[in-house]
Amino acid sequence: MSKSLKFGQYLLEKKIIDELDIVKARFIQKQNNLMIGELAVKKGWLTEDGVNKILIIQEDMQEKFGAIAVKEKYLSEEQLKELLKEQQDTYIFFGEALVQLGVISEEQLMENLKEFNMIKLQNEE
Repeated sequence: MSKSLKFGQYLLEKKIIDELDIVKARFIQKQNNLMIGELAVKKGWLTEDGVNKILIIQEDMQEKFGAIAVKEKYLSEEQLKELLKEQQDTYIFFGEALVQLGVISEEQLMENLKEFNMIKLQNEE
């Protein structure tokens, strides 16, 4: 198995999930795992135009979106902290999405994650 093996690919190879399960899980992640700019727009703290301006600056500076937003006075430090906390609280990992879909159980997830991480560690040596 290659070093860059993804957990979804691993489960696919073990025939625990299929391609459609991957698509559905990624869709759940996309709905829940919002970027800082998306969260700020939802709260009315940033406009789409503001997000785009920060993204343009980010291309040149290679800094985090939130750091630029604060530096350029689009967001306050407090707003950024709130957005980061919200982002962390709502984040869904791929395996969690599969459990939500009922594709695998919590126990199967833990068991397969252990095996997957052991394989990844062996490949890194």
